[in-house]
Amino acid sequence: MFNDLVTGSAEDAVQANQFLIVSHGAGALLDPSGNITYNALTLAMQKYLPKKNLQYLFASHQDPDIIGALDKWLYSTDCHLYVSQLWARFVPHFCNLNRADGRIIGIPDEGMPVPMPGSTLYAIPAHFLHAEGNFQFYDSTSKILFSGDMGASLVDAQSIKTPITTKAEFYDQLHTMSGFHKRYMVSNKVCRFWVNMVRQMEINMLVPQHGRYLMGEAIPAFLDWIDNLQCGIDLFSQEHYRFRPLPRTI
Repeated sequence: MFNDLVTGSAEDAVQANQFLIVSHGAGALLDPSGNITYNALTLAMQKYLPKKNLQYLFASHQDPDIIGALDKWLYSTDCHLYVSQLWARFVPHFCNLNRADGRIIGIPDEGMPVPMPGSTLYAIPAHFLHAEGNFQFYDSTSKILFSGDMGASLVDAQSIKTPITTKAEFYDQLHTMSGFHKRYMVSNKVCRFWVNMVRQMEINMLVPQHGRYLMGEAIPAFLDWIDNLQCGIDLFSQEHYRFRPLPRTI
């Protein structure tokens, strides 16, 4: 995990975690982020993997903090990008003409397994959490669910490598998560569908793209909370869709 690359002149940008998986010499980057982290991420990852061995990019959805530097990755490596088929024709707009030709693999709505040397990474559905076409990635070897925006918290980078492990600490830290989930998750209905799926999985860590990760009893505590959260369109009314013209002047 690279959690502290948004620094310096970019300190007002949203903090984002990037993840590198190395298996039998092959590398995969999950949600590699935008241009402001590209140089720092390239240097950091080469401590663990030669850049030429990067074979896979995985994007949970199409936002610029997820895949804004796509053109640079496709130019400097031979990797392919896995992203929702819904966004497969949109993300080439991040690239120079023809750069993405034959390099984008659309993930079907039901998800898919992606074999890596010695392991399998699963794209699992997380649609409308928050993007229309949205996927999370489950590493079958480490039993880590890379959960994208689900479970995100808005905290300083220094605290991110310390996991939340207890129910008590989860509720103590809930103020760093609550506002984000109420606005970015589309509805309680899809949150409940997601929870029903995740409860059937063997998960050692739930690791979001922003903020601290969850382990132990903090995982079921989060699932219980998000299962009942009113969010997104649940909280909107006609008052949020009212035209407010400027007052007429004489």
